[in-house]
Amino acid sequence: MSTDKTLSDFLEGKSLYTVALFDHLVIEYRQIGGVSIHPLKSMIAFAADKKFAYVIQLGKNFIDVVFPFKQPYQDNFCFNKIKQVPGTNDYNHHLRIYLPEDINDEVRHYMRLAYENGSGR
Repeated sequence: MSTDKTLSDFLEGKSLYTVALFDHLVIEYRQIGGVSIHPLKSMIAFAADKKFAYVIQLGKNFIDVVFPFKQPYQDNFCFNKIKQVPGTNDYNHHLRIYLPEDINDEVRHYMRLAYENGSGR
């Protein structure tokens, strides 16, 4: 038996605003390339050939997204936290989206990088 949830499970009871932010993120990613959505046990993954981005929290008026990269991208204005995954050379880059406009050119750049990591390009 799978412990994964459905997308409806994650969106149920969330504000219309938060659901709209999530939908906006999906639309933005689909403009970059073919993306599938994978609801997991505790988060929602975005994938091309493999998973490359994760929505880890759907708040009352925000969504938290994590991009895993092999190096820390310290020189940016969009990530509120960059943490090395213990025992690996991976760095999780945390982004909080409050407004649709928060997905700006800088964020789209990192979205593209994450997508390319997930699409085997």
